[in-house]
Amino acid sequence: MKPEHHFEVIIIGGSFAGLSAALALGRSLRRTLIIDGGQPCNQPTPHSHNFLTQDGEPPEVIAKRAKKQILRYDTVQFKSGMVTDARKERGRFTIGMEGQIEFTAEKVLFATGVKDQMPDIKGFVECWGKTILHCPYCHGYEVRHQKTGILAKGETAFEFCKLIQHWTDQLTLFTNGESGLNPDQKELIRKLNIEIVEKEVAELQHEKGKIQRILFEDGDPFELEAMYSRVDFEQHCDLPVKLGCEMTEQGHVQVDFMQKTSIKGMFAAGDNTTPFRSVSLAVSSGTIAGAAINMELIAQELPQ
Repeated sequence: MKPEHHFEVIIIGGSFAGLSAALALGRSLRRTLIIDGGQPCNQPTPHSHNFLTQDGEPPEVIAKRAKKQILRYDTVQFKSGMVTDARKERGRFTIGMEGQIEFTAEKVLFATGVKDQMPDIKGFVECWGKTILHCPYCHGYEVRHQKTGILAKGETAFEFCKLIQHWTDQLTLFTNGESGLNPDQKELIRKLNIEIVEKEVAELQHEKGKIQRILFEDGDPFELEAMYSRVDFEQHCDLPVKLGCEMTEQGHVQVDFMQKTSIKGMFAAGDNTTPFRSVSLAVSSGTIAGAAINMELIAQELPQ
């Protein structure tokens, strides 16, 4: 292995968690490599909110500014491309990239995020992240008091109804078939003056991602200005699982409060570790991971 291919830390994923960790490591004088495939999960989202000093900025603008600042630290390098392989041998990690390029490191951080799994409803993908929203804290203020729908069923629908009714009193629950709600849940939703519509959805009609109406299978339309929904997800990168990393029941990489995984020397941060998906929390977890990695390296360097 060429010396220039060995680093103290390799960060896989160069979005907000990965960049934040790299900042902490660069300021700690650690030789760090960031590898990023350029496929952030929040790519469709035009604006980021609920992040001090950056409220309303496009995510790509924040990331571009962060990358420029981080690369001022001469111990940090950035490579674009996909990681295809990862293995741990004799206490050291080997990371393979497309093109059969390999790098090694003492520590590795997976900040690889998750991949949303969209429902098979015409128009959903085009509106996702724009006027179909996953989080009122991130985007609810922008659609406050508007005619809003919730597309969900069962426990998710019930929790969404309790939450979103604070942002608008023009709220309708669409369950796309049987609601999966128990009688007590239905009663509370009705007391909140939220109509429950169990018709099957055929299409979400929109204008360049701005939702206009739901069209049901029976042909009836329902006018809307915004919608909330929660989609399934999968890990954007399956290498932590292949390395034997423990996962949570929900499908996230299991980490402790210092972002350590179950594999010694391996860390994870950002959306791949938590259901609380936001820029500010990804940045926070990356900062913690960077500091924790540096402390482990210091401990290894101390004389025995």
